[in-house]
Amino acid sequence: MSVLFLFIVLFGLILLGVPVAVSLGISSVSTMLLFTNTDVSGVPEIFISGLKTTLMAIPMFVLAGSLLSKGSSAERIINFAQSLVGHLPGGLPMSAILACIIFAAVSGSSPATVVAIGSVMFIAIKEVGYPKSYAVGAITSAGSLGILIPPSVVMIVYGATASGLSDLEGRTITVSIEELFKAGIIPGLLIGFSMMLYAYIGAKRLGFKASTPEKLSIRIKKFFDAFWALLIILIIIGGIYGGIFTATEAAGIACVYAFVISVFVYRDIKLKDMYGVFLDAAITTAMIFLIIGSAVVFAHFLTHERIPHKIAAFLIEQKMSWWVFLIAVNIILFIMGQFMEPSSVVMIMTPLLLPIAVSLGIDPVHFGIIMVVNMEIGMITPPVGLNLFVASSLTNLKLQEVTLSVIPWLIVMILGLIVVTYIPEISLWLPSLNRI
Repeated sequence: MSVLFLFIVLFGLILLGVPVAVSLGISSVSTMLLFTNTDVSGVPEIFISGLKTTLMAIPMFVLAGSLLSKGSSAERIINFAQSLVGHLPGGLPMSAILACIIFAAVSGSSPATVVAIGSVMFIAIKEVGYPKSYAVGAITSAGSLGILIPPSVVMIVYGATASGLSDLEGRTITVSIEELFKAGIIPGLLIGFSMMLYAYIGAKRLGFKASTPEKLSIRIKKFFDAFWALLIILIIIGGIYGGIFTATEAAGIACVYAFVISVFVYRDIKLKDMYGVFLDAAITTAMIFLIIGSAVVFAHFLTHERIPHKIAAFLIEQKMSWWVFLIAVNIILFIMGQFMEPSSVVMIMTPLLLPIAVSLGIDPVHFGIIMVVNMEIGMITPPVGLNLFVASSLTNLKLQEVTLSVIPWLIVMILGLIVVTYIPEISLWLPSLNRI
């Protein structure tokens, strides 16, 4: 009864338009008061305990992404991507998708990727004769890679949440954010290049032909124009993968580096503009942290009432195998991703699902990547898909038109989700190299 009340209040408030963080807090505290003997005076302490030191990476990655998206880094990356694949049938959409892949590894934010790449490429793709829906669908969908290709705020949220849990036998679950970052690289590239393949096939069907490739000298020039923006990828991923620094340290380095190249190297952001950049990053960070703290209170109640254990016992009685469980997980996350912001879904569902997944032999890092890919899909599905709203405002198209334009690309992403779900090695191969 208490769990039913909890979820009825939670989703009822969300449907009424109450912010997710407030909905989580009200539903958790009201259920504690009505159905348990828990002293609610300890709720603030539980809230604060959820803001772990590993979450320090979030504001710094957010600030780094804000600095790079407001400068010329995105345009330089686009020019470089176009020099590589722009001559192929579908070269311009493929360039946009490749630019999204690269910028996702720079910013770690899906909406920032859509804005940075879309503001330049939407018009360019349309002007060479592609249908408007084709341009919108490609960039809106590829922009969602921002939360899968590291660095990723959603991965940090998952890692921080998962590491505070116990499996059904009481053993502490530990998930390394560094391993999550490594695990996201191959799935992100797999889905990104699948989108590029679809763009190539779609362009050929529309009658577009290959053109003359750019000269090697021009490609080299565009590479050096984008060099300082591209170098941040090597610094973050190479540093983490090489064991030089942690994800949190990488965030600090990325933040300082983004400031230096934006203000002193490319000189496309003035010191007087920094107030607006910091303000945007602070607002985004505050929203994320408020959700995290409230979700920790929510998770505390679930754990205290042993809800995951009861659900797991029921599933074990049904003799549910791991692959059937993952079907159910993907359906649940797909539905929730349509109505809630990714970090909120991760914070709510990880305490409920991860202990069960571990009991069925599923690696917690692999499970985290499954969750993130689902959240990536949620970024382009209505009614709350944030990328849809960003693309709609950029292109002045109705939300319905943008939604219809992403459907073919959504199918590509769902196929990618199925592959990533049932071939764990795709996610676990890179992290496993350090486990040997």
